[in-house]
Amino acid sequence: MAEFEAPQQPMASLLPMPRTMQAPQPSKESTDVPSNDNVDATGDFSLPVSNDKPTAADLAKAAEIPLLSTDGTSRTFESLYTSTGAPKQVLIIFVRHFFCGVCQEYLRTLSRSILPATLSALPTPTSIIIIGCGQPSLIPMYTSTTHCPYPIYAEPTRKLYDILGMTSNLSPGPTKPEYMQKSLVGVVVQSMVQMLWSGRDAWKGGDIKQIGGEFLFEGGEVTWAHRMRNSRDHAEMGALRGLLGLEGNGEKE
Repeated sequence: MAEFEAPQQPMASLLPMPRTMQAPQPSKESTDVPSNDNVDATGDFSLPVSNDKPTAADLAKAAEIPLLSTDGTSRTFESLYTSTGAPKQVLIIFVRHFFCGVCQEYLRTLSRSILPATLSALPTPTSIIIIGCGQPSLIPMYTSTTHCPYPIYAEPTRKLYDILGMTSNLSPGPTKPEYMQKSLVGVVVQSMVQMLWSGRDAWKGGDIKQIGGEFLFEGGEVTWAHRMRNSRDHAEMGALRGLLGLEGNGEKE
């Protein structure tokens, strides 16, 4: 299957902007950039996104969007939560480009906080699935780097992100999230090293501006949604564990 080629970008722009850099200036025509009311004293800003559940019309549009696995084979988005054998409860996490050190930190923390064995013990059959916007050929690297035990798929067209209301933003936001163990500088350096070692694959990570979110499907319907407002705004582990009916942060499981 032919791969989607991401447009080449300067390497330094593939990561969240340090807060010492000036935030992009909004244009009058843009609908993706927030107003000045969303800019804090450091110049960081977060998008005024909605956490409303996707409409039935949106889910119908998203249903047949193909997701690619590591070998390039595909399955439809709706098969994740409606196919025969799909668990009743499915948490789908949308990450940024595959070289994003922040999202890699997020999945490493997720892997320690919510174990597959923990999900298996829940009274409601539950699964977690990860979707990124890069090429499927990078999934093995991403899995190895994050130690993620959950299935990972690629959706390089980003149509699914758009339909489900996820937007674009390079700002890291004003505060460091709890799930990040490393500093922002640390994840920036890590990501740059990964890209250098990847050679030509460095341009296959996905759109650097795309941000993601988390959606909980129960019985084939979305019952909870969280869309990122900036490049570090994933839902914290406590929120995910509470959502799935787990107690605590899970770090000592």
